[in-house]
Parts: sequence; C-alpha cells; structure tokens
Amino acid sequence: MRYKHFSRADADVSCVGVGTWALGADNYGKFNISDAIEAMQVMLENGVNLIDTAPCYGNGTSEKIVGEAIKGLNRSKILLSSKCGLVPDINTHEYSRNAGYKNIMREIESSLMNLRTDYLDFYFIHWPDVHTPIAETMAALMQLKERGFIRYIGVSNFTKEQIEEAEKYGQIDVQQPPFSMVDRTYVDLMTWGKERGIDSMTYGSMGAGILSGKYRTTPDFAPDDIRMTFYDTFREPKFSKIMELLQVMDVIAEAHGKPAAQVALNWSAQREYVGTALVGVRSRTHALENLETYEWMLTDEEISRIDEKIAHLGL
Repeated sequence: MRYKHFSRADADVSCVGVGTWALGADNYGKFNISDAIEAMQVMLENGVNLIDTAPCYGNGTSEKIVGEAIKGLNRSKILLSSKCGLVPDINTHEYSRNAGYKNIMREIESSLMNLRTDYLDFYFIHWPDVHTPIAETMAALMQLKERGFIRYIGVSNFTKEQIEEAEKYGQIDVQQPPFSMVDRTYVDLMTWGKERGIDSMTYGSMGAGILSGKYRTTPDFAPDDIRMTFYDTFREPKFSKIMELLQVMDVIAEAHGKPAAQVALNWSAQREYVGTALVGVRSRTHALENLETYEWMLTDEEISRIDEKIAHLGL
C-alpha cells in the first residue's frame, strides 16, 4: 500500500480509502452485508487505514455495518471518517441540510454509537447549510474537537470562499470533493487546498463505477439509482465519450496485465493534489483487485496519453 501525508491532520493516509455510500442500500444497487464486511476487513488487513461513512447513508445503516466490520480490531490503526448536517426529511422523503449546533450534537452521538467508537478521526460538514451561520456550525465542531470526540474537521462540497469563511472560526483540516478522470471540476480547489495544507479525500473516484470498465453499454439501472441521478457518467453525451476514453485505458491496462479499474485508481493516486480516493468495495475479490493497484504505477507517458484523451473528449 502507498500512503500520503495529510499536512494539517498530520496523518499518513492510504492512497485508497473505503467509501461506504452504497452500504446504505439507498438506491445504489444490491450487495451482501457479509461480503461487504469481509471486503472492508481485507482492505484493512492489507494496509488501507481509512473508512469513510455518513449517517445519511441509509439513515445509519452504513455506519452500523462499518461498526460491525471494525469490531474487535485495533481502533488506533483505523482512521474513521463520518459527516453531519444532512438529515432525512420524513415529509419529503429526501434530505434537508441542518448544520446547526443542536443537530450536530445529536448526530455525533448517534454516529459514535453506530460505529461503536468513542471518537472520530475526521468529521465533515456534509454540505453547506445556507440557513445556519457557519460560526454556529464551527462552534459545535470546535467544541467536539476540544472534548476529544473528533480529531480533525473537514468540509465536503464546499467552495473556496465557503472554506475561507469557515476558517474565520476554526481550522479546516481536510476537504472532500468529487474527483475522477471524468469529473475534474474541482482541480483548482484541490490544488489551492493542498497548498494550504487542506488535503483531499475524493469521492466518485471511479465515476460511479464506469471507470471500472465493467459497463460497455448503457446499464439498466433503476430510475432512482444514484448512479443515474446524482452522477452524469451513464447519461449521454458523456457516456459515449467515456467509452472512447476506456479504449485508451484498455491498451494501457493490457500492457501491464491489469484491469482498467487499476489504471483509473493509479491515475488518481499519482496526482499530487489527491490525498486519497474513496472507493466502494462489495466483495473480497473486489477488495483484492483494488489493493493490487498500489503495487505498480503508470508511466509519465501513459498519464500524458490519458490526459490528452480526456482533453480531446472535453471531459
């Protein structure tokens, strides 16, 4: 396993972290809980030291599965990351943003119980809450940090200006933006953060799974599947462009005797401004394939070929 040093958090983090959005069973395809737990444990046994989750992933379901996966393991060797501020709405059956003091205190208590731990290493504001003063949100997080319930404060889906505003009231240690070969929207933000010591955990690192090379025709996902609603990679015209990109990835993968998914993960890991890429795992086989990625690297020429294709396609 390869690691990167997070400056403000002063922690060495594996280049891949376990992402657990899909474990909420919230419109992200089917999975087997036992297989998912085994996959997480295989990742941890082989050098991965970060698991990221959130209470809104299945209204606590994902956190509880993570808690089961790490039960009996050496907690000091695991970096746990969760979030606050995105709350299920029983009236709309959607999520509302609430990063208020009272709600954060309620959420941290629930998360700690679900995860069977007495502290979190990283605690993120999941989305900006325009209805709550950031001073109030940061006051809650700073208090949790002072009391030892969280170690580092993070923001997810924040702009540069929103981070700067938050930092008037406390230090932001890490951020979590979407990033992959097919979503480079926040490269400038990540580069800016890296220069300041705010390292990045990226989500959507496999483009909602399309960069695995598994899908070569438009999949028959349910209409409310997150891979069709939250992400745009399976919708035209982007889907066809990604199919062209996969042809370049296939050639490089074949030269190394590796699957296309490892090309995508290495491409991300070899970016200086990427701290770690969050990736979901659902089986032991899937976990071992991801782990093998970090036993080899892309050449500079191969990265240039991929970058040129991405630019040519306008991705």
